[in-house]
Amino acid sequence: MHAKIRIPSSGHNSPSPPQSPLSRSPRLRRKQGRFTPSGQPGARTFAQRVAWLILSVLLRRQGVFLFAPLLYISGMLFYMGTVSFDVVPVIPHRAAPGSVYRSNQIYEKLKAEIQSDNSSADAISTIWKHSYKGGEWKSCISTSSEDLPESNGYIYIEANGGLNQQRGSICNAVAVAGYLNATLVIPHFHFHSIWRDPSKFGEIFDQDYFIKTLGNDVRIVDTIPEYIMERFDFNMSNVFNFRIKAWSSIQYYKDNVLPKLLEEKIIRISPFANRLSFDAPPAVQRLRCLANYQALRFSPPILSMAETLVARMRERSLSNGGKYISVHLRFEEDMVAFSCCVYDGGESEKRDMDAARERGWKGKFTKPGRVISPGAIRLNGKCPLTPLEVGLMLRGMGFDKNTAIYLASGKIYDSERYMAPLLEMFPLLQTKEMLASAEELDSFQNFSSRMAAIDYTVCLHSEVFVTTQGGNFPHFLLGHRRFLYGGHSRTIKPDKRKLAVIFDNANIGWRSFKRQMLSIRAHSDSKGMQLKRPSDSPYSFPCPDCMCRSNKTEESKPASVT
Repeated sequence: MHAKIRIPSSGHNSPSPPQSPLSRSPRLRRKQGRFTPSGQPGARTFAQRVAWLILSVLLRRQGVFLFAPLLYISGMLFYMGTVSFDVVPVIPHRAAPGSVYRSNQIYEKLKAEIQSDNSSADAISTIWKHSYKGGEWKSCISTSSEDLPESNGYIYIEANGGLNQQRGSICNAVAVAGYLNATLVIPHFHFHSIWRDPSKFGEIFDQDYFIKTLGNDVRIVDTIPEYIMERFDFNMSNVFNFRIKAWSSIQYYKDNVLPKLLEEKIIRISPFANRLSFDAPPAVQRLRCLANYQALRFSPPILSMAETLVARMRERSLSNGGKYISVHLRFEEDMVAFSCCVYDGGESEKRDMDAARERGWKGKFTKPGRVISPGAIRLNGKCPLTPLEVGLMLRGMGFDKNTAIYLASGKIYDSERYMAPLLEMFPLLQTKEMLASAEELDSFQNFSSRMAAIDYTVCLHSEVFVTTQGGNFPHFLLGHRRFLYGGHSRTIKPDKRKLAVIFDNANIGWRSFKRQMLSIRAHSDSKGMQLKRPSDSPYSFPCPDCMCRSNKTEESKPASVT
């Protein structure tokens, strides 16, 4: 018989619930100990009792969530203390796909199929068949018919960099001088430590033609009047020099440069490369277009040599209707060194690149704390394509071994080894040194800008232009080709991030490789005809600042060599 207890709830007595069996009561089990399988109670150890007490308190107080991290860390420390680090397994490092140069392995695997594939012999004649769906464009640069007002003074600029950086400086100087109603002095070219070309303006460009073409829009003179230079002891370094920030607006020139020009009657701007914003009003863009696409023509000796090489390339491509491909290859030693990319040359390549970096950029790449990651650079598409990679890409795009190629390049790094596979894939490949005799090139040989001007012209008139690394050379060629060919650049500009991954795929087959190369080719075609956005360069995107839509689509005809 159970005892009654009083529960102060509703004031009524109620019977207590029946007691749980002895074996189900934790409190009683705790008092009597755990039963062994034989039914006899077993004595608990001191550690077990302490652990059970702590757990009971935590559960009762609901504090297990506060102490769980502490218990976990304690357990891990206990476990790690019992494990020897000598037996911890080492996880091998696996390079990310595309971060390692393996193009030579891909070539060896696909070589037999490349040599036997003649299924796309007409690629060069069909490559731009979808280019003109939106209609063609034509030049519509107007020149002034009004007399020029009295000049506000003289502007003297110093153009730095190589040929095409100088070209940009000239065109920007024309735009600034015309906008400020100033007289432009024929630009002076800096002697650069890399290009090392002492050529003057008239030795690269046709100076008389330049002055005459711009005559109704901008006053241009070869020399500054003596009565002005007398004030500065005939020394240009005494003339006030503006240090202008890169990409300054034309409004900055009006607000800051013009007052000083009116005061001094002559100002100097050095350096001048990239000192004018691409986002400018139509009056400024018109002068840029006029200077770049009409007034700047190479000097007669350069133009004559270039015309000869263009004719010889067309002769070598008669099987394709006189159409040839031009490739701008940036695989010179200094370019490879500056990129910090790693190829397959091993220790010899590393010694060469370290020495080249120290010669050209002393200390720049060895500063404390500087980290260079060649794999990340390759994945980001910043590594110069090798001649082998260019050859693989073009064969995958359908150009067969009978395609004539003009190679615009400086001295290729380790050329005997790197050029061999490209010549194997394209035996009709030519350079200016192969097309012309040493005597013909003698007057240009030691002048990098004049040699670049020859390359520029031969590339300008090719059916296909392939750019592999970016820079000012393709930047200006893209726009100039758009200007000549109805608004379309006719340029293959590959996505090198995609190429890095494709060239690193050891399992890729020839059919899959071709399919992906043709996709890159089609993408270049679709991007060939683009309109300029506000921040884009008019030297790469002449539409619509320098060109207008044609009323009807006509077959694009190459213009004369300029």
